[in-house]
Amino acid sequence: MSERPVTLAAIIGAHGIAGEVRLKVFADDIGAYKTFNGGALTLKSVRHGANGAIARFAEVADRNAAEALRGTALTVPRSALPPLGEGEYYHVDLLGLAVTSTDGDAIGSVVAIDNYGAGDVLEIERLDGKRFMVPMRPEAVPEWNDARLVVDSGFIA
Repeated sequence: MSERPVTLAAIIGAHGIAGEVRLKVFADDIGAYKTFNGGALTLKSVRHGANGAIARFAEVADRNAAEALRGTALTVPRSALPPLGEGEYYHVDLLGLAVTSTDGDAIGSVVAIDNYGAGDVLEIERLDGKRFMVPMRPEAVPEWNDARLVVDSGFIA
């Protein structure tokens, strides 16, 4: 799991004529990372822009090259992310996890994580293909690790 790619930003277009790109950023500090996409892109600089961030990559020399990257996700290996504190998690670590109930029954797997403003909500697909959602809160999800996620039986729809 440690080398699973994690998307930190996406290129949404070119900025100017010198090869800079506009980014939609999903991380607190994208400038802390120097290479993306397995070393294919090397970050030279990043600054705040009106609608996200503006970045320059060593491999992008002009506007045409920048435009060609529109839609490209910027990824780093999971192992490049900072360590987590107790009770913290990265979404990438939860996606795809097997889900069991507190009674020990196999339920399905985590297929999506949403946040509507009050905290993360896990979307779980049952073994029969039906889906339900539970809040990522201790009373609903009392435990998880890198192999499984346990949902309190009272929250299973």
